[in-house]
Amino acid sequence: MNSPDLASDPERYRKLMKEHAELTPIVEAYKAYKKALETIEESEEMLGSESDEEMRELLKEELADAKSEVAELEEKIKILLLPKDPNDDRNVVMEIRAGAGGDEAALFAAELYRMFVKYAESRRWKCEMVECNEIGIGGMKSVSFIISGQGAYSRLKYESGVHRVQRVPKTESGGRIHTSTCTVAVMPEVDEVDSDIVIDPKDIRIDVFRSSGNGGQCVNTTDSAVRLTHYPTGIVISCQDEKSQLKNRDKAMRVLRAMLYEMQLEQQAAEQAEERRSQIGTGDRSEKIRTYNFPQGRVSDHRINLTLYRIEQIMNGDLDEIIDSLIAADQAAKLAKLNEQAV
Repeated sequence: MNSPDLASDPERYRKLMKEHAELTPIVEAYKAYKKALETIEESEEMLGSESDEEMRELLKEELADAKSEVAELEEKIKILLLPKDPNDDRNVVMEIRAGAGGDEAALFAAELYRMFVKYAESRRWKCEMVECNEIGIGGMKSVSFIISGQGAYSRLKYESGVHRVQRVPKTESGGRIHTSTCTVAVMPEVDEVDSDIVIDPKDIRIDVFRSSGNGGQCVNTTDSAVRLTHYPTGIVISCQDEKSQLKNRDKAMRVLRAMLYEMQLEQQAAEQAEERRSQIGTGDRSEKIRTYNFPQGRVSDHRINLTLYRIEQIMNGDLDEIIDSLIAADQAAKLAKLNEQAV
């Protein structure tokens, strides 16, 4: 990194900086591990020659602390050395769709969107709307958006799947609890230069039209909205959030690349079905992953049997406890598999 040659190659410097950032925690943990081993060796040596009882007690205490630290660092290093998901540092393209439950499902989709936006804000990530299909009472039949920030995919990938809500809808006069669902898709965003996703311009039809819905000046007066159709896959993406046709087209292309990359990943995962099943972080869109029960004030994640009784904070974007638990469970599953292979 200190080489003068790097000044003329910013791309290589960026890659080296990223590699350095990834290796630093491993190196620091290993240095601490070596130091703890040295402490054990020195304490045992001194215990063999020390006759003062008070000093012996201090050495025994130091020895016990060092052994405990070695055990903790061994586990930490194992986790740090686990194969890293190459997409973890990427931004994400998210798509929420109302499922079973009619208007109530659309209202819940809007609340999930708000929850993820709040979570992104808490981590100082940037959130950009791509497309939103709203209903008149404040719900969303579907919404797609991009969250940009360091490690966004590493944490949000666990949100992919079916989210279920149980509550009494505002439109329910009899006070009966209804169950509705929404599907959440989380796709890593891929750069044009970093991926092998090649989009042939001949495979795309681009239509422009006037934006609809509520908006400020210029929203409904120019043909700024973009509809992009990808012939080979049948994917259709609309974007009208920006006033500029060029910006809307750029966003639509970003979403298309993410969707094509996700299809590629799903194909690879199907070929490695056993490995996919052993991981918690690769939730299928059809898998019911979480239930939000409003009458009981609880949120339950079915993959790790985690139940928290603070639904209000979670719906306001406080997702860290759930995501941290999912990451820990995922790492434990991968470690267990490595240990099995070692045996």
